[in-house]
Amino acid sequence: MRSEEIKKGVERAPNRSLLFALGLTEEEFSRPLIGVVCSYNEIVPGHMNLDKIAEAVKAGIRAAGGTPIEFPAIAVCDGIAMGHVGMKYSLVSRDLIADSTEAMAIAHQFDGLVMIPNCDKNVPGLLMAAARVNIPTIFCSGGPMLAGHLKDGRRTCLSHMFEAVGAYKAGTIDEQGVLDYEENACPSCGSCSGMYTANSMNCLTEAIGMGLAGNGTIPAPLSARIRLAKKAGMQVMELVRKNIRPRDIMTAAAFHNAETVDMALGCSTNTMLHLPAIAHEAGVTISLDAANAISAKTPNLCHLAPAGDTFMEDLDRAGGVRAVMAELAEAGLLDTSVLTCTGKTLAENLEGAKNLDESIIRPLSDPYSKTGGIAVLKGNLAPDGCVVKQSAVAKEMMVHEGPARVFDSEDDAIAAIYDRKINPGDVVVIRYEGPKGGPGMREMLNPTSAICGMGLGESVALITDGRFSGATRGASIGHVSPEAASGGPIGLVEEGDLIAIDIPGNTITLKVDEATLAARKAAWVCPEPKIKTGYLARYAKMVSSADKGAILE
Repeated sequence: MRSEEIKKGVERAPNRSLLFALGLTEEEFSRPLIGVVCSYNEIVPGHMNLDKIAEAVKAGIRAAGGTPIEFPAIAVCDGIAMGHVGMKYSLVSRDLIADSTEAMAIAHQFDGLVMIPNCDKNVPGLLMAAARVNIPTIFCSGGPMLAGHLKDGRRTCLSHMFEAVGAYKAGTIDEQGVLDYEENACPSCGSCSGMYTANSMNCLTEAIGMGLAGNGTIPAPLSARIRLAKKAGMQVMELVRKNIRPRDIMTAAAFHNAETVDMALGCSTNTMLHLPAIAHEAGVTISLDAANAISAKTPNLCHLAPAGDTFMEDLDRAGGVRAVMAELAEAGLLDTSVLTCTGKTLAENLEGAKNLDESIIRPLSDPYSKTGGIAVLKGNLAPDGCVVKQSAVAKEMMVHEGPARVFDSEDDAIAAIYDRKINPGDVVVIRYEGPKGGPGMREMLNPTSAICGMGLGESVALITDGRFSGATRGASIGHVSPEAASGGPIGLVEEGDLIAIDIPGNTITLKVDEATLAARKAAWVCPEPKIKTGYLARYAKMVSSADKGAILE
């Protein structure tokens, strides 16, 4: 056992004395020590139930002959952090989570780990740590929130809530209408109920082989989630016995499978940041360019909110990620020989899986589109690429050309949108919000929701070197690389420049001649950093561009 490093021999008597100080018996610490990394806290709705999940995981570990020892991981609620300086700390928390988990796991020489995350950066941060530490590990997420119901019976969710603010600004609903959403959009514990970033990453954890069936979709309030947690606790002991490690599971083929499932589900554009970062820790390289090649072969089978009017609980009832993967495997789109956390191959895991509701998971013969949910665009505005959730874009906006409306911060842009200074046909450009320039690459859910809520979702595009929430819909194009703060062309755009967007053609073009752009480039001066002290200042100096996953170098 790895933990013998801290508990075997006379030389380790001081270490054992501290294990006794924990109240552990000799019988307990003679068994494999399993770190239970729990992200429970009292500020994130997706994490308020994780203490119950941890207790169930620990029961499973004990039942299978191990000794569970819990320690915490932090988590930021993107919804609460949205629209103010707090959002600068969202993406950067991913690396804090990975680093601190690495420190705890190695310092205490655990034999295995169970990761209990749930929300946006918490899931990829722990996956990064799992790949980096590379000891037997399994994931058991906290599960998605139930959909809400308005007073008139309509189902609702957080993305509707954000758009309701825009509708209020446009005068189409009153304060009572906003209050209806406010009180009913988020009715339970769990990660917000659409295919937003948290649920996207929890589903992809399952798709990549690091979580048991149901990890991505079983609703947080259901007893089935507690049973899943007990099974995860039992299963980590099997992984320890067989010495099956994350890098045995998170292979290049597994990441290809995850990207394929991503396209079929219509996941958040944030997966284009997180999958490369996780792969990097596993010693696998994912190119942003690969996304279009996978998308070209992968039909989009699901339209959960914000793309449609179905929710995670519906996907779960339809068979979950396992049913989606079965559809894809039938078409030969997945490598089913890969090893998973069950100790079995994906092919074995998918035996008997069925699509139980073709209105939720479209069959391959009748997809929402023949291509996947995410597209990568390139052109002189984004030489290294940018991303868009094409499954959530109105047909009218798949090809668009319009004048640039340029803002050097999200705050300036949202003020102009709320003041009704944005017109149909405009292309809103928000820059200096990238990983380095933000710093921290804020999500732009407020401006995108305002655009849609004010009835401009079918006539206005938004482009940024920042990023978007998984709750964003519309022609919202993010991760523009290189970012403005690194001298990227997005920093050279001027008010009124024409920008052409062709999502089916995977292109984005600033319609300004090269000589003019060269003159602007020669005159460009990088603005002073917005933040010069603390963690964000250090992060800005170390972070790579979005097309590389915003990893720390």
